[in-house]
Amino acid sequence: MLVAVLSGAVVAGGGSALGQPTTHAAYRLKVDAVAYHLPGNTALGVPVRKGVVAVDPKLIPLGTRLHVPGYGPGLAADVGTAIKGRIIDLWFPTTAAARNWGRRTVTITVYR
Repeated sequence: MLVAVLSGAVVAGGGSALGQPTTHAAYRLKVDAVAYHLPGNTALGVPVRKGVVAVDPKLIPLGTRLHVPGYGPGLAADVGTAIKGRIIDLWFPTTAAARNWGRRTVTITVYR
């Protein structure tokens, strides 16, 4: 499904709620989101922090912005050997927060 984003409003079909051209196209993708809490740097060389997401770059290119329900905005900035297909890793600041999230199936919004 193709959706468009304008001023925070998500509208299906590529138009905006106000009838104006859209500035950011996006699509939705159902994935398994797995939590982790480890120190280090990502595949792009940035330190891990809230919002850093590990992805399969064949499905979601590195550098892509996305939104994960219940987690918030993210940046596809890392890869992992276990990250294949529709699986993403979400970094959390504490082990407790990572355990609380665990593994969830969510529908993310991926911005082009």
